[in-house]
Amino acid sequence: MNMNTGVAASLSDSRVRFIFDDMPVRGLHIRLEKVWQHIVGRKHYPLAIRRALGELLAAGALLSSNLKNEGTLIVQVQGQGRLKMLVVEATSEQTCRATARWDEQAQIGDDESLVDLLGKNSVFVMTLQPKEGEPWQGVVPLEGSSIAQMLMHYMKRSEQLDTHITLAASDEAVGGLLLQRLPEEDVDAEAWNYVETLAQTVSYEELTTLDAQHMLYRLFHETPPRVFEPENMEFACTCSRGKVSDMLLMLGGQEVGQVIVEQGSLEIDCDFCNEKYVFDETDVNALFGMDVVEAVREEALKIQ
Repeated sequence: MNMNTGVAASLSDSRVRFIFDDMPVRGLHIRLEKVWQHIVGRKHYPLAIRRALGELLAAGALLSSNLKNEGTLIVQVQGQGRLKMLVVEATSEQTCRATARWDEQAQIGDDESLVDLLGKNSVFVMTLQPKEGEPWQGVVPLEGSSIAQMLMHYMKRSEQLDTHITLAASDEAVGGLLLQRLPEEDVDAEAWNYVETLAQTVSYEELTTLDAQHMLYRLFHETPPRVFEPENMEFACTCSRGKVSDMLLMLGGQEVGQVIVEQGSLEIDCDFCNEKYVFDETDVNALFGMDVVEAVREEALKIQ
């Protein structure tokens, strides 16, 4: 596709692939607006955490383009400080979701660094869950002060490929640009330095406001890449009452029944979409196929 004729500017949630025909470098552009607003509208994230989560969301949407089979890519940053976890799930069906866990009692300044929030011994975790076959997981210590730097270190370690990633998040949208040397092909240092230097001129504002057509023209109009059709990205959560029921069954009738006796009902909230699933005594007894709540009450009376 010719760069001046192809990419629809109206797509607010899209991922666009491109490749340079005259040098072995490929790239991806992502911009998510409605997806991001849906995610941040579900939970009140402190600004510094919201920014980091948005950057990781853009990264997950970029990296999931490499899924060769049906499945889910899970990208996590885990810490032991005030920020406990950032997690993004992106699927081969071009859907994604994201959430964060943090110490909600702690003070978190707007400009605090990701490194300070995560604390010591932080790790980056990438998990691939195919619909068929065995899952795969890679865990490495965090290197770098931003999500983009952490990912570039990870890619260099795992794939041994030159990779450039720039990420940004605002209140309205998240955006990202990825450039990578094609595997098993030589690229001279001058060509790689040329495209990487241009990519480094992208501002955070451009990443969150420009669509792929305008971004790529601004950067590479002298050596235009071949641009492919946009892929539409959507928010989707995989939670369901059935999955929560399966989790309760794994916990066991004793533990679940105890909660019902103490609280009258049990409420499970989805971290990703904030959907609430409530189970009362009738629900729990039906789930286990027996009166587990009465059994817990009788056990309590015996102890007394």
